[in-house]
Amino acid sequence: MPAPHPLAALLVGAAGGRFPPADGGWRRVPPWRAGLEAVVAFTGHAVLAVDDDRDDERLRALGVDGTGGAHHPRVVSALAGAGGWIDSLDAVLVARGTGRGGPLVERADLQDHPRVTFATALRDDVRVLGPPDGGRSAVAVLGAGIAGLTELSFELEPSHRGRGAGAALVAAALDAVPAGEPVLSAVAPGNAASLRALLRAGGVPVGSVQLFRRSR
Repeated sequence: MPAPHPLAALLVGAAGGRFPPADGGWRRVPPWRAGLEAVVAFTGHAVLAVDDDRDDERLRALGVDGTGGAHHPRVVSALAGAGGWIDSLDAVLVARGTGRGGPLVERADLQDHPRVTFATALRDDVRVLGPPDGGRSAVAVLGAGIAGLTELSFELEPSHRGRGAGAALVAAALDAVPAGEPVLSAVAPGNAASLRALLRAGGVPVGSVQLFRRSR
């Protein structure tokens, strides 16, 4: 079994209140998935999961630091290069699996859902779950994502939004994960509905992430 990615311990520790030192510094670690890189920020500390041969001084010259500079647009733009793919800047929350099983079932019919397509391009060992009612298209996607940890994304049908169903869907997805296992979610800060659903279901904010792929 491969050793855990070094970023995994930082994320899980932050969920328990043990953050990296808020020293304004930053560190470099290898990417957790070939071809996918990231900038991750905690309070006063940043981590670059990059496959980059630039020395630290050149990265500092771009503005990399642990107090917001690592997420400056010029940093990720320079790392990705012209034509590279850059994802949105997301908040990262950590919850825990309950191991209860829960009501969700495997839904192979949702494989073409945009949320599933996006997750499959970024994560490994993806599971597609949804309500047992085949007429519904709500989806919860679990897979090995950020730092190799289990990552959850989800989406409700518009007709079911606004009544607490998002938090219930997240809770049901956590039931499908072994008890105590960390479950990460990355959500755009502007997506207030999903952010509230994750918070209500027990998600704890730990930092931020921006994924990117280099131009070829």
